Parts: sequence; structure tokens; C-alpha cells
Amino acid sequence: MNILYIIINLAVFIILLAGLYAMQRKHVSFSKRVFSALGIGIVFGIILHFLYGTTSYVTNHTIDWLNIVGSGYVSLLQMVVMPLVSISILAAFTKLKLTKNIGKISFLVLAILLGTTAIAAALGIGSALLYGLDGIHLTQGTAEAARNAELKTSVASVKDMTIPQQIVSFLPNNPFADLTGARPTSTIAVVIFSAILGMAYLGVKRKQPEQAEHFAKIVDTLYTIVMRVVTLILRLTPYGVLALITKVTASSDYGAIVKLAKFVLASYTAIIVMFLVHLLLISLAKLSPVRYVQKALPALTFAFTSRSSAGTLPLNIETQTKHFGISEGIANFSASFGLSIGQNGCAGIYPAMLAIMVAPSAGINPASPSFIITLILVVVVSSFGVAGVGGGATFASLIVLSVLNLPIAIVGLLISVEPLIDMGRTALNVSGAMTSGILTGKITGEMDKKIYQQEDADLLEA
Repeated sequence: MNILYIIINLAVFIILLAGLYAMQRKHVSFSKRVFSALGIGIVFGIILHFLYGTTSYVTNHTIDWLNIVGSGYVSLLQMVVMPLVSISILAAFTKLKLTKNIGKISFLVLAILLGTTAIAAALGIGSALLYGLDGIHLTQGTAEAARNAELKTSVASVKDMTIPQQIVSFLPNNPFADLTGARPTSTIAVVIFSAILGMAYLGVKRKQPEQAEHFAKIVDTLYTIVMRVVTLILRLTPYGVLALITKVTASSDYGAIVKLAKFVLASYTAIIVMFLVHLLLISLAKLSPVRYVQKALPALTFAFTSRSSAGTLPLNIETQTKHFGISEGIANFSASFGLSIGQNGCAGIYPAMLAIMVAPSAGINPASPSFIITLILVVVVSSFGVAGVGGGATFASLIVLSVLNLPIAIVGLLISVEPLIDMGRTALNVSGAMTSGILTGKITGEMDKKIYQQEDADLLEA
């Protein structure tokens, strides 16, 4: 009988996919199809949840089949992430206009990413104190115990490392291995390696312009091909969103979420306020925050459902260039750097909140100004090299808690609500990278305001 239920569920899912395809054939806009997929997936997932439960044979095997579309789509995106990061950075250097402002642009992108991360950490601290969050009374079940056992292995790699040693770990000692994502810090290592190649290109351009021109043509050709592959994959976004959000709503433990409702509420309070800070910064740059929301929503929606900043990278770059009017160079820099540096949600809000929650157990007053200032500084420095995939927040938290000599067990105790909170954190990460690109483009004049202000055309129309 269970097999019959699974077949029925899959038949319904296929019908829903067919409906999205019919919308595409009728030229319904990309944004509307993404939001339709989000809404339909939420309803379908809730129905599965209440019909079969979260751990039933039917639910688990239905999700296994849905993963062909959901996880398969994320895998396709992650397939192009490292090549796209590398070629995007190189392409940024080969743009003639950008090379004149390369130092200024790099400084602005990094300063905005790190500055917003500091603000995010302060908001996380404020939210934790406002809601009176306390990690001492959290209970440990079977899942939490298993999670903490896993974390012991992870923390061993960072616990005994000083901040200078952690910075050294970001450097690429084997760029080919880093292109496979072999380390948690592989993304920033690829960024650094590509930037070094870019600087070498600038040197060759001054002394051997003909050789540099050949290299630039190769890079531009590769960039064009990679972006075309990205466009083909991004067209699958509505189908991927449908599968991903169905999985989340069908498999979430609503009982555990209710028990940790205060933590979830505090987390989303900080996330929402930080998003409003992004809108404020955009307003101060004399740009419409409403237009930003309209144009950024498809990318933010995918980030929310996929929980992968790295997976959202192609959509991030596409949105910045085609919808915000940001130059390709700045968009490539801000989106690529935003994967591994200064993630507002995963590396800013979350580690700061956990540190405040466990500080009393270490005999520290969490409201102490000296502790708060130290925590913000540690969070900002530790935000370098955070992996832009699910689990990046865990890595960042382990670093922050270890540097401050605070207990790390709290990271595992929140496993039941981790997916729900990670959705909001990831969307905030992507928003932070986009905001960095917009502000940098506005300051340097490498932004077409007409494109930013105009009515939105359909994404991926080409």
C-alpha cells in the first residue's frame, strides 16, 4: 500500500511540474513562475507532512524521488560554482574599465561586506539579549547527541588554530584541489588564486600587451560559455524550487520548531532587521529599495529554498548585471567575494547569537560592553572563508566559539531548527552580496541607473 501512496505522490508532483512548464510555454514571467513554485511547494509539502508524517516510509521515499529534481538542480548549480568563481574573478580583471579602479573596487566590496557583517553581529547580539535567549536549558535528544558527536571531528580542525593560522588556511596551497571544494575554505582560496592570476595579467598587459590580449580573449570566451551554461541551468529554477520547498515543509519537525520558537523568532527578527538595513543603505545611495526588492526576489527566493549561497551565485551575478545595471566586473567581485567573506546571516548573526547564549555558562556577562566589542571583532575576522553552502554557519560558529573559549555543544542542540533558520540566513547572505555590488557600482559610477529603475523584464529571456 505504501508503494501506491508513493506513486500517487509522484504523479501529483509530475502534474505540478507540468503546470509550471505550461506557464513557461505561455511566457509567464520567470519571477511569477518561481513564486508560484514556492507557494505550490509549501502547500504540497504541508499536505504530505500531515498525511504521512515526517519520518514515515512514504514521506522518506517520496522525498528521495523529489531529490532527483531538487538536489539534482542544486548539484548542477554547484557544478558550475567553482569554475564560475574563478572565471568571474579573471574576467573582472580583463575588463579595461575595471582595471583602472581595481584597488578601489576591491576595497569597497570588502569594506561593505565586512561592515555589514559587523552590523549583523550587533543585531544578532541585540536580538539574543532582547529575547533573553539562554543556551543552558536546552535539552539533548538522540539527534542532538549524534550531531554533537559529528561536531567533535569538525572542531578538532579549528579549535587549536589561532586567528593568524586560520588566515593562513585561506591561502591556496593546491588550487586544483580547491577547485573541487576539498576544504571548507576552498571558495576563498579559489578567489585568492584567481585574483593572483588577474594581477599577473595586469603586469603582463603593461609589458607584453599582445600576450595579454590573447589571454583576455580566452578568458572572455570561457566566461561567455560558462555564463551560457549557467543560463541553461537557471531556467530550471522553478522546478528546483518546487522540489526543494516541498522537501522542507514535508520533513520539518514542527514540534521541535515550537519548542525552540523563541530562538527561531529571535533569529528571524535579526534577519529581517538586517534586511531592512540593506534597504536603508540602498536608500541612502538614492536608489529605490522597492525596485531592489522586486528585482532581487527571484534570487533571494532560490537562496531561501536551496540554503546555498554558492548555488545562488549564478543567479546573483545575473540579477546584478541584467537587472541592477552593475558592471560585470563589480558583479563578479561582489558575488564571488560574498560567498566566502562577510556573510551577514551565516557568519554574522548566527555565531553572535550562539556566543551570547552560552556566555553565562562560561561565567561571562553577555551584556558586558567589552565582551560584545570583542565578539563583534572576532565574528568579523572569522567571517573570512565561510563555505557558501549548507553548513557554513556551523563552521563559522565553531570558529567564533573556539576563539572565545566558549562551549560548542550548543551548535548541535539546535539541529532541529537549523534548516528553517538557515533558509533566512542564506537569503540574507545573498542580499548582502547584492547590496555590496550595488553600493560599489553607485560609488564608482559603474552602474546604469536606467536599468536599475526601469520596469523589470523577464529574467533569462535570452
